[in-house]
Amino acid sequence: MEIEPLADAVAAGDRRALARAITLVESSRADHRSAAEALLARLAGAGRQALRVGLSGTPGVGKSTFIEALGLYLTGQGLRVAVLAVDPSSARSGGSILGDKTRMERLSRDPNAFIRPSPSQTQLGGVARRTREAVALCEAARFDVVLIETVGVGQSETMVAQLTDIFVLLIAPAGGDELQGVKRGIMEMADIILVNKSDGDLKVQATRTCADYTGALRLLRHRPQDPEGFPKALMVSAVTGDGLEVAWAAVKDLAGWRREAGVWNRTRATQAREWFRAELQAELLAQLTRDPALKARLEALETAVAEGRLSPAAAAGHALAPLLGPRMGG
Repeated sequence: MEIEPLADAVAAGDRRALARAITLVESSRADHRSAAEALLARLAGAGRQALRVGLSGTPGVGKSTFIEALGLYLTGQGLRVAVLAVDPSSARSGGSILGDKTRMERLSRDPNAFIRPSPSQTQLGGVARRTREAVALCEAARFDVVLIETVGVGQSETMVAQLTDIFVLLIAPAGGDELQGVKRGIMEMADIILVNKSDGDLKVQATRTCADYTGALRLLRHRPQDPEGFPKALMVSAVTGDGLEVAWAAVKDLAGWRREAGVWNRTRATQAREWFRAELQAELLAQLTRDPALKARLEALETAVAEGRLSPAAAAGHALAPLLGPRMGG
């Protein structure tokens, strides 16, 4: 594969080239991985730092409708927007069952927008392993904003925090008992909580829900990476567009404050270290399963653990020994 012309096309903002580049980095073939690494190395520092916004929420909250409405609002402001929508997929086949382009028809036709569904495969929380590289490619293609949508299944919020600058949690209007069902960890992680579907018959209920979350956020310990007033809860309607301008202003205000306070650069550095560790762990596991002899050894160790003949910790040490050599002091 010719890496140089592909890299030049991505850097020029060519959306088709960007799609091909993301397909390349998502491939698990050894020759494709080598080409992907060469492509990423060539594009490193070629673009700008886009504003990375993570969006999560339970199914049915209207994430795709909200993202389309927000994306159209942003492109209307002259911004280039990339959407990386991590789809649920089969852990066995890796096949995706949803396609966000079919759920964001208007945004997909916008010349200043790019939508990429990405099967989550077996990754924790529905965040694909190569999403980090896809984000880097979108930045190299000079997109101003990268929106990362997750499937919202348990641990996804932690994964999104390791990828993005701002984390937005979408919730639907609900009764008073709903607040009790929201995990404290998610509340502490969210930078902005948006009560979607705040229109029509649900507006009164949405107002009450927003007030409940605002009160709950006041009880949380103030985070040093936030200015006064954050995290905050706001009301939006993806259908009518009400609240979108205020919500985006809040995102920009928080991002601007974090830049000036030095939080932005520290967070990006931490994320880069986490990326390295995740890649290291994934590559170690891949090495163990790629080589037939090592794979057979791993299966034998798994059997020994299952039968109680070996502890998991001891088996892990034996599994890594061919790669790392004898342990220090062992």
